[in-house]
Amino acid sequence: MRTVAMTGSDFGLSEAVNEAIERAHRDGVLTHASLMIAGPAAQDAVRRAKRMPGLKVGLHLVVADGPALLPDLDIPDLVDVRGWFRASRSELSLNYAFVPAVRRQLAAEIRAQFAAFAATGLVLHHADGHRHMHLHPAAGRMLLEIGGHYDLRRVRVPFEPRRVLRACGARPTLRDRALRFWAARFRRAAAAAGVATGGPVFGAHWTGQMTEERVLALLARLPDGESDLNFHPALRADDLLRAELPGYAHMAELAALLSPRVRAALAATAPATG
Repeated sequence: MRTVAMTGSDFGLSEAVNEAIERAHRDGVLTHASLMIAGPAAQDAVRRAKRMPGLKVGLHLVVADGPALLPDLDIPDLVDVRGWFRASRSELSLNYAFVPAVRRQLAAEIRAQFAAFAATGLVLHHADGHRHMHLHPAAGRMLLEIGGHYDLRRVRVPFEPRRVLRACGARPTLRDRALRFWAARFRRAAAAAGVATGGPVFGAHWTGQMTEERVLALLARLPDGESDLNFHPALRADDLLRAELPGYAHMAELAALLSPRVRAALAATAPATG
């Protein structure tokens, strides 16, 4: 028995993303979305989500490479003057691990993002992290601890079995190996916290490039049980997307979610999609 979640990421980053997620849910096979609650188009995303009661929405936690919710005066070591996290993920990662003042600011920001999601009135289906930064030991620990106060029951963990990637013609990279290592650590921490992780989450190896052919290849080779395919759809490449996610094939990913071939393959692969 297989079930497959088709998840749209960065909901709330841009109206072009929001429009694509709504269209992919209404006219395509998208079942889930991860909401960037501090995103420039977050309010628009929430309005759309409330018009789509069948769309399962989670928190897309941003602790790097994106907008923060708290003002820069509250988290001065985390963000620049725009209120966006500083560009260097490596610097942030080291500070999250070793600088107590930075960890206190990180906890405050994570708490603020969970609280803001709760204030929308949407049901929290899951949590995950922008750029997979929830796999960072400090950020992940805080996500699980703080999320527990907001009825967090499930986290999405980027884990792609090597045999599936190879069967689809992909060559696993050093980045894939590193993600697998940190994902395994986080899955153990989530299990200890009583938070479900579900099955594999595909899309990290081909992040931003989940084309129709690749999605069809994955659907034909999914393991039994739960799987999750991650997408970054957009209706158009606006200035923000070109600046923040250069090289992503947003419109090709939307086309995959709207594809009749993908719909047919999904129905054959997992009759009880969800």
